[in-house]
Amino acid sequence: MARPLTLLLLALALALAAGCRGDDEQGPVRFLVFGGPEELHAYRDVVAAYREREPDRPVELVETSDRSDLLARLATSFAAGTPPDMFLVNYRYYGQFAAKGVLEPVGQHLADSDAFTEGDFYPQALDAFRWRGRLMCLPQNVSSLAVYWNRALFRRYGVPAPRPGWSWGDLLVTATRLTRDAAGNLAASSGDPDATGVRPAVHGLGVEPTIIRIAPFVWSSGGELVDDDTAPTRFTLDTPEATAALRAFFGLRLAGVVPSDEEVEAEDDESRFAAGRLAMLLSSRRSTTTFRSIDGLDWDVAPLPVLRKRAGILHSDAYCLARDSNLTDAAWRFVEFALGPEGQRIMAQTGRTVPSLVEVARSDAFLDPAQPPQSARVFLDAIPAIRRVPTISTWPEIEDASAGILENGFYLGTPVEEVVAELDRVTRPLFARGETP
Repeated sequence: MARPLTLLLLALALALAAGCRGDDEQGPVRFLVFGGPEELHAYRDVVAAYREREPDRPVELVETSDRSDLLARLATSFAAGTPPDMFLVNYRYYGQFAAKGVLEPVGQHLADSDAFTEGDFYPQALDAFRWRGRLMCLPQNVSSLAVYWNRALFRRYGVPAPRPGWSWGDLLVTATRLTRDAAGNLAASSGDPDATGVRPAVHGLGVEPTIIRIAPFVWSSGGELVDDDTAPTRFTLDTPEATAALRAFFGLRLAGVVPSDEEVEAEDDESRFAAGRLAMLLSSRRSTTTFRSIDGLDWDVAPLPVLRKRAGILHSDAYCLARDSNLTDAAWRFVEFALGPEGQRIMAQTGRTVPSLVEVARSDAFLDPAQPPQSARVFLDAIPAIRRVPTISTWPEIEDASAGILENGFYLGTPVEEVVAELDRVTRPLFARGETP
């Protein structure tokens, strides 16, 4: 009687094995990304180019609409044991997955690769994805924050273009001169910008009151964001330097040059800029794909203004591999293509990235003067001065907890000292619970 039972168990095992994705022949590599329509189109282009080169190694693009959806899908799929084979994630968010041990380190794959070496990439991006001495993911970009500006509005109101090395005071004066009413008259004023009940038709500047937008100005002012970059336990925004940066940042709202919270809820800053109702916007390279798609929009980029010294903030996403994937080698072959010269040129030409591969970043694929922004080199010039927020597993929670507090300071005028104290009270337990490299 044992033999029929043995045969039955063997048959079940074979059936289960047939249903599993054990090698390249048993299913496509699942690649999870998020983004707007233009961004997703860029990733489709890379996948299509890889399909032409490797028709027997399929890659399935799994698309999500926003970062929250992507992170939620990752969390649930890892918990269920069914993660995508690879995914793109920002360095600010990968720590939660590295801490759980669900990522396949890419360092050895990179060491064995004939496609490129560590020295071919910008170290500022690579270092953001090291966890306890191991390179966990391979970055596709080394983007940073820049000032997008509308040439047509600058010309219309006779305002000089932003220049390298401009100061925070220069930014404020420029934004004031560009804030106009429906008749084209100056509209910015000191005090409460809503006191008259009349909203400007054109705002001089748009910026989100988030910790990643404020951080570079804290650094530029000579302050520090946290007490220890490698093992942070709290924010250090109570120092004179950091407080000065916060006062300057919150002062933009008091000067009347930025949209109110009600206006932002009705129309986000990127849409307002694309429509020609916002003269300047602080944003990362991500906005480039959107603005290139707007017919008739004449725009360029400028470096961040300086408070005391140059500073910028890293914006970088990386290809991460799931440790328990049965298609790790197949996924890595796609990464070699996507982050090699051909794949990075495709992405660079879409405008989505500042390539992490030095060779491509310095080529016409990225610097092409025929494609906006004409001053694309601004992103490369910023690289030596960029810093990053700390890598800690609870950083997504820290950002979320900070958002409302900073919005109250920016839009409602909560005193800086109260904002700083509340940030410390709310986030210190999150720092204490986090794991670091």
